[in-house]
Amino acid sequence: MFILRWLCLLLWVSAASAAAPAPTIMVLGDSLSSAHGIDERQGWVNLLRQKLEENGYPQSVVNASISGDTTQDALSRLDDAIERHRPDFVIVELGGNDGLRAFPIDAIRHNLSRIMETIRESGAKIVLAGMRMPPNYGPAYTDAFAQLYPDLAATFHAALVPFFMEGVATNPELMQSDGIHPNARGQPLLLGNVWPVLQPLLSK
Repeated sequence: MFILRWLCLLLWVSAASAAAPAPTIMVLGDSLSSAHGIDERQGWVNLLRQKLEENGYPQSVVNASISGDTTQDALSRLDDAIERHRPDFVIVELGGNDGLRAFPIDAIRHNLSRIMETIRESGAKIVLAGMRMPPNYGPAYTDAFAQLYPDLAATFHAALVPFFMEGVATNPELMQSDGIHPNARGQPLLLGNVWPVLQPLLSK
């Protein structure tokens, strides 16, 4: 009888494990994460997917990034994205398009706050990718813009990538001709900036 019960328990555990969906990482970003101007397979999000598979992580990756999105655009579609993908982790890579258009800092902060609050309410963990503006926007704006990200990460207890484009943005050999988007050679470095922050949140 004991052996029979033990076998039934093992079968139940196996069935429950098989039925449980793999944890999902959703990337909510703009053209920097949608592989703009390059083959999608070369983009850092797909490289993340490959890295997880090669290293035995169970998480699947969904790329919910849309080229040209502002924080308001992403906010307007966030509920649907969460409902559709049910993410366990969300990497938020947004704000660059707002900054390039010199949107008010308070408006960007408001939108990012609502995005992060919505994600937190869904139960997903947040990784916030920090962004910076070129110096020609003036020190007052660039400093305030850069400070948005550590402030929001602290407020929402999110993991922070200090600067998503670190080591890439200022290297012309890693950028496309528009000077805004990383080329294929720059994509592994983007992943290299995200991975040390994301990996501690994951489990095998």
